[in-house]
Amino acid sequence: MKRIVAAAAFIAAVTVSCRQQGGDSKLLTRPFPVVQVPAMVTEPSERMDYVASHYWNRFPDTTGVYLSDSTHILGIENGDMEQAIANYTSILESIPVDRMRKYVGDFYEKIAQLEARNPEDSTFEATVRIFDRYLYDPNSPVRNEEIYLPFCEKMAVSELISAEKRDIYERARQCCSLNRIGAVAADFSFSDRYGKTRTLHSIKADYTLLFFSNPGCHACKDIIDNLSTLPQIQGLITSGKLAVVNVYIDEDTAAWYEYMPIYPESWYNGYDPNLIIRSDELYSVRAIPSLYILDAQKRVIMKDAPENKALQYLVQLGESL
Repeated sequence: MKRIVAAAAFIAAVTVSCRQQGGDSKLLTRPFPVVQVPAMVTEPSERMDYVASHYWNRFPDTTGVYLSDSTHILGIENGDMEQAIANYTSILESIPVDRMRKYVGDFYEKIAQLEARNPEDSTFEATVRIFDRYLYDPNSPVRNEEIYLPFCEKMAVSELISAEKRDIYERARQCCSLNRIGAVAADFSFSDRYGKTRTLHSIKADYTLLFFSNPGCHACKDIIDNLSTLPQIQGLITSGKLAVVNVYIDEDTAAWYEYMPIYPESWYNGYDPNLIIRSDELYSVRAIPSLYILDAQKRVIMKDAPENKALQYLVQLGESL
């Protein structure tokens, strides 16, 4: 996966050019048509909003016959298209939610119009496939369910895909709607190593890191090591400002007990005795590990956050307090 360009640096104006695909004068290729921000738009937040609102305007270009195959999408090389969607995600994260939802809806409408105009072209399917992977794949470092939700809402009722696929998007819509950013996280009970029952909401701290983990999970162990060695985060835990709630949601409690020496004693380590969480009724834990950051009222600040984003947030928090 290519390096994700920082959103603030990305909004620099560039021009768009086309070139002929070698050997076939009818099939054109082009770079992704990056937005040119008017010089009179100088406020950073306004510039970001302008880019977000105009990001896809020149993508559905019908002035030429562009190459669309396994390597290109409407003339744009697959890698460039992936980078464009990664950049788009970064930009949308800085936009207020109401406008972000509108812009994602506008994105869907543009690619839907392309599909309606030329169903034989692969642009719609290829673009949707990349958007799905970057925004919703549990292994994507830029996944973001808040941004993906308005896209799911459109796809779940789209006549451009099969009923079976609409059902898949409807299920994803339901999962993305659980514990949204700004909402109070669903409460649940868990048991600790001594058999004591606790609840998420009973744990008092300025911030809570909710960590769904498995014993023996290498990615989980990396997170444990980082949380235990980063001084800014350790300072938050030691001061009581940050509580780490580390919960195992599967049934092999014997393996969990054997792994107990790995978990720091300063954490709230437990398992879900009733296997409620894995039912997807309270939380949609699509992959392990999964990280949530909550405030003092247990409102969601980050949901299923990529490890680097969650750790960066906690480090910056530790530096500011």
